Amino acid sequence: MTSRSNHRKRVLSGMRSTGKLHLGNFVGALDNWVRMQDQYECFFFVADWHALTTDYADTSRIKENSLEVLLDWLAAGLDPERCTMFIQSHVPAHAELHLLFSMITPLGWLERVPSYKEQRENIAEKDLGTYGFLGYPVLQAADILIYKGDFVPVGEDQVPHVELTREIARRFNMFYPRRNRGHEAFGINREEANRLYCVFPEPQPLLTPAAKLPGTDGRKMSKSYGNTILLTDPEPVVRQKLKTMVTDPARVRR
Repeated sequence: MTSRSNHRKRVLSGMRSTGKLHLGNFVGALDNWVRMQDQYECFFFVADWHALTTDYADTSRIKENSLEVLLDWLAAGLDPERCTMFIQSHVPAHAELHLLFSMITPLGWLERVPSYKEQRENIAEKDLGTYGFLGYPVLQAADILIYKGDFVPVGEDQVPHVELTREIARRFNMFYPRRNRGHEAFGINREEANRLYCVFPEPQPLLTPAAKLPGTDGRKMSKSYGNTILLTDPEPVVRQKLKTMVTDPARVRR
């Protein structure tokens, strides 16, 4: 992995280990990750703790799914010599920082995240009335800020999550600032000193093209919706799934 002293910006992103990867994962994220390896200092993680937000009642496959995700990443072109890959739960500090952030994050911030209500409605068969699901963005903020990421590659629908991460970083820095005395002696103005001495820099969203791929039912392709075409699906299965898809929702023919 290239040292940060080479001035490459740091990118942080992850995928939940809720099942095998699908075309939406590849088009919306993985293909972009492969291209980023030589441009940024990349940290990519398997978000097995995030998988618990919806699959807490049955955790039997999370470990196996995590390994399958890593294999899919390698097959798609991620290179351990050019990026850092890891499993979230193998770094306990993520949970510790999440705990600290949860103490300062207002409840209203979480309730206004657009995807919260949307996913509760779309995954109505599961009981998502838990803190784990509501507080998902707080753990996400910890995942990003613990590595002081500069950029988070996202589609437009995920920008509110990055903005919430920025707000959490800002609030933490306000409550627990580092001392920045003596900056005048080095010719550094107060604004620049505050940036240099803040605990957590605020990351920026890195908008990626083609971030949302429709699934077999017309909604965003997602394992939670059961509308995916898997990267490992054999050709006959892919053909059968494609035949069921609506190509123009405004002109459904029977």
